[in-house]
Amino acid sequence: MSTDAAIMLRRNFKHTLRAPFAVFNGIVMPVLMMVMFVYVFGDAFNVGGGDYVNYATPGMIIFAISYGLSATAIAVNSDMTKGIINRFKVMDVSRGAVLTGHVVATMVRIGFALAAIVGVAFLFGYSPNASFAQWLAAVGVIALVVIAVSWLTVALGLAAKTPESAGGATVPLIMLPFFSSAVVPADKMGAGIREFAQYQPFTSFIESVRGFLTGVPDTGQTIAAICWSVGLAVIGYAWARSKFSKRA
Repeated sequence: MSTDAAIMLRRNFKHTLRAPFAVFNGIVMPVLMMVMFVYVFGDAFNVGGGDYVNYATPGMIIFAISYGLSATAIAVNSDMTKGIINRFKVMDVSRGAVLTGHVVATMVRIGFALAAIVGVAFLFGYSPNASFAQWLAAVGVIALVVIAVSWLTVALGLAAKTPESAGGATVPLIMLPFFSSAVVPADKMGAGIREFAQYQPFTSFIESVRGFLTGVPDTGQTIAAICWSVGLAVIGYAWARSKFSKRA
């Protein structure tokens, strides 16, 4: 990472620590979701042929990735609409470092959320059957997903006209895990939503991670997850650079 990008990362991370809403929404809220679905409602679900926490944890990991994205979109848009970028121009800060700083800050924040989710899962009795290699593969898929949604979120923030609309633009990314196999298998859903859940990207992300962590990798879902991640990352990166060049 360049010196300019490291400076932007430090700046964005300090802003996150000073924003209680961002910390709550990005880290605390996913943990509360984990507690609610596993500890409060867990006995109501009969899926996976074992403890519900083993089924739910991969889905909660993806929930944790999506929940903190609104803070990134709002921060990016605020930089563009409040004159901060003009100050960076005077300081001769690398233009690309501004975007990279937001992306890396998002990844760091999501990393803390994922650590919290996995820690709570083990407290609830999570017992994955993954080998060391399968753990690495699961981490690799998760990393690809984080990179993809981070760049897409930065692009959404740049495309929005106001910080408020930037936060609203991330709602589909936050809601999509609810319409996936995160909580229950897609084939247990009603007609229409079942087909949507089976073929939307977040189901592939979840099923790929779930397959690795249960020790039974799903090659088809993993290929789909990689394709979705690479595609969304490329679209997000190209869109973000294009918008930034026009507005900065």
